[in-house]
Amino acid sequence: MSGALMAWTDEELVSRSVRGDHDSFNQLVVRWQRPIYALAYRVIGHEEDARDVCQETFLRAFRGIKGFKGEAKFSSWLYRIALNLCRDKNRSAQRSPLNKVSNDVDVLDLAPADVAGSSLEDQVGWSELGSEVSRAMMTIPDEQRTAVALKEYQGFTFREIADFQGCPVSTVKTRVYQGLTRLRQELESRGIDRVATFPSRAPNAGTRQRMRRVT
Repeated sequence: MSGALMAWTDEELVSRSVRGDHDSFNQLVVRWQRPIYALAYRVIGHEEDARDVCQETFLRAFRGIKGFKGEAKFSSWLYRIALNLCRDKNRSAQRSPLNKVSNDVDVLDLAPADVAGSSLEDQVGWSELGSEVSRAMMTIPDEQRTAVALKEYQGFTFREIADFQGCPVSTVKTRVYQGLTRLRQELESRGIDRVATFPSRAPNAGTRQRMRRVT
């Protein structure tokens, strides 16, 4: 049965979950836990907090699944839950923006699934670049960082991000532009010149070359 569940759409799994099929909901967790964790980590920058957010996201989804009306995609509903939890974490934690990524975090965990199937050379290059980007991301203000993560890593449209953040599309565009500008400036200050900031879009054998140091 688990093999069949993997082939079903989110809508089919949600429908079965609403009727009390726990196996179907578990398949939704398997399908979405990686992107939800990746988003939480990009926004919060703390591994433990990101894992807490991921766990709490699915716990709340499980408790509320019977009330899910399907007015939005299940994935969008999950992201909204996760973003609200991330916002609460950032508000409650009296921390200054961090410039450090935990050494315990495997940056490949934040990469798209197709990176894991690439060559070892590509994985090493992605991991090196991903660590630098993750550190630089934590120097960006919360709202800009969230907008950049949703647009560049998760692939949401400006309209979808505006709905998530409760602001006009023009505000989202400004946040993404300012966030990317600050991110590139931060990376250049670290000695990474004209870096391909988001290798998740095109993992390939040229990854190592994108880590060109300023001389």
